[in-house]
Amino acid sequence: MAATNFSLAQAPRSASGGATGSLPSLGDNSELSAAAERRIGDRIAASIYRDPDYVDDPVLGDYLQSIWQPLLTAARSRGELQAELDERFAWDLFLIRDRSINAFALPGGYFGVHLGLIGSVGSSDEMAAVLAHELSHVTQRHISRLMTQQSRQAPWMIAAMILGVLAANKSPNAASAAIVGGQAVAAQGQLNFSRDMEREADRVGFGVMTDAGFDSRGVTTMFEKLQQAARLNDSGAFPYLRSHPLTTQRIAEAQSRLQLSSAAAIQPSKESQANAGKAHELHAMMAARARILAVPGVDALHAIVAEARHRSASLQALASPASADNIRDAGALYGGVFAAAQLRDFAGARSLLTRLKPLTAEIPRANTAVELLAIEIDLLAGVVPPSASSVDMAKTRSRAEVLTQARSLMAAHRARDVSDRLQTWVAAHPKDAMAWQLLAVAYGQQNQTVRAIRADAESRAAQLDYPAARDRFKAAQSLMRSNPSSADYVEGSIIDTRTRQVELLIKEQALQDKVDR
Repeated sequence: MAATNFSLAQAPRSASGGATGSLPSLGDNSELSAAAERRIGDRIAASIYRDPDYVDDPVLGDYLQSIWQPLLTAARSRGELQAELDERFAWDLFLIRDRSINAFALPGGYFGVHLGLIGSVGSSDEMAAVLAHELSHVTQRHISRLMTQQSRQAPWMIAAMILGVLAANKSPNAASAAIVGGQAVAAQGQLNFSRDMEREADRVGFGVMTDAGFDSRGVTTMFEKLQQAARLNDSGAFPYLRSHPLTTQRIAEAQSRLQLSSAAAIQPSKESQANAGKAHELHAMMAARARILAVPGVDALHAIVAEARHRSASLQALASPASADNIRDAGALYGGVFAAAQLRDFAGARSLLTRLKPLTAEIPRANTAVELLAIEIDLLAGVVPPSASSVDMAKTRSRAEVLTQARSLMAAHRARDVSDRLQTWVAAHPKDAMAWQLLAVAYGQQNQTVRAIRADAESRAAQLDYPAARDRFKAAQSLMRSNPSSADYVEGSIIDTRTRQVELLIKEQALQDKVDR
């Protein structure tokens, strides 16, 4: 896995928009086409989707996307993201259930974020610093350049080695199964970015995050965490420090660019400072959620609940919702609610929830997260959420709202409302595997078996498991042949078309495997 350290710096941009730093672009000397790199990335991504540590949490996913999308927009506007890469690459984020502090870039525009990273960074600005650095490794074609350096090895072998390094982060035994023929050392050499590449990602990533509207001080605080970890000689919680150690040169460059950036920065207004405080409150809540989804253990969950109860007992109504105390209280209480629910202490969770709600009432995004958490508690308790009787699915906008409310309505036996909304959603988001899975369940509850099988097939295709998708499409075709009244003409035509498309993808993959070997 191309796990990189997060030392991020770039020269301030001039008034014309160009970089004023002295470090030139390395140039694209890659012999690997964007299409070939995407194919390699797809193979790795398909394996990650099947990994039990892959996490699809819509709430955390929406939070990361609120950071990720502005970064992509900034990269496009700066000219860092070429049109061909923009079109061909996935630009998808994976959440990985791992308590270590790590993020990584993969071929083809796929990126991984460990839950431990989200739970450890102190703000969305720090998170943006990390993601912008990883994004820049891909936009600058660093991965493809490294692959070009190892051009004697077939792309499928390179993909296998990357998967082996992925596995090595979790289990040496798993790594030995994934990396054959003593290739572990070669894989690590393949995936380590050079110092020049790291510096280029520093430089470009800094400009991307600041142009996206994030506070450059996020770089400073991220450096402080890295330097502290380096002084402690890395206990294993910081995997990227092992393969990408900090250098004094890069730290010095980052600090000098930050000083120049700070000197040229406009003093933030009171309104922008208040908005930043609200963002920090939301981040505190999402960090708590990430720590719990990383499955810390029963004792840790009890400790989180105890801390939340302590906060609740001493909670004071403060004038400013964005104050430091409220930010800490919101994070602790959100974590306590979520942890209590995981422990099946639903009464305790609801009690803490009543203390949390006033802290987020004036912060729309944080308030939405709390409302969705209340629904999650009811669903975990096997209770139909009260909102299910009045929710209007047509007004749901974010992915977390759509999918959480869909589950709520399913509990209230409103499958028709769910399928109507999710049909519209998957038409706009055809790669949303979880939405397709919920749609399959909704169709099943309405005895629309063919549509349910087709939705299940689409969920497999969205996770790049084309053989499984083909089998389900064919099952739908068989059902229609045996029972022509089970689906209408339009649905049958869609299934026939999708079957042919998936079969073509499978044939292309098999042909490419032969070429690569």
